[in-house]
Amino acid sequence: MLQDVVLDSGDVQEFLTGLADVAATVFSGTYGDVFCGVTLLRPRSMITVASSGDRARQVDEIQYSFDDGPCLRAAREGYTVHIRDFLTETRFPEYREAIAAFGVRSALGIPVRLEDGASAGLDFYSTEPNAFDDEGVAAAEAIASNASRSLRLAVKIGRLTEDARNLEAALSSRTTIDMAVGAIMAQNRCGQDEAIGILRRASSARNIKLRDVAASILASVGQSQATTTHFNR
Repeated sequence: MLQDVVLDSGDVQEFLTGLADVAATVFSGTYGDVFCGVTLLRPRSMITVASSGDRARQVDEIQYSFDDGPCLRAAREGYTVHIRDFLTETRFPEYREAIAAFGVRSALGIPVRLEDGASAGLDFYSTEPNAFDDEGVAAAEAIASNASRSLRLAVKIGRLTEDARNLEAALSSRTTIDMAVGAIMAQNRCGQDEAIGILRRASSARNIKLRDVAASILASVGQSQATTTHFNR
């Protein structure tokens, strides 16, 4: 199921949402009304969150407001956080009180192991106290283990896609600049170095990007800046 989610996802955020949906579907019924959230922590402290529904999203957002909770602690410290009953739980006292209105009684925070300094946590919430027995904890950890492989693949695919887009944008900018330099050389009957200097001085004087100056030059001489750059991906 997780492999299908990877193949069907357009980006990492979509994969995380699919992961939360799969986890909630697998656990609901046997372990009460279960809803799930996923947190992805990146090296720059950027949090990407996904959830199986509004309820999971709201409960996870409360975690972020306190900067602590089962999912965040699991993601940061790399161990499973098992809350058997929030009514008797002594950890996370402020967080426990804040989620009381949502009817959450028990929770699991499972670390999802990644690479390159990133980490993630998979959160299971249940409306039943003591919902997650040893078998349930093992099953949740198995899902997280499988998810870690799928998420690493999704992250790599996302990076490759981003790199391809950046390369395409760079090649497009270079093409526009090269065409503008050619136009300047033709108009001023000068060499390439002098034409590049003219373009750079115009960019600095107008305080706009070199590519935008180049595009405006092409527009002024009636050349399209939309020349397509072809390359094999």
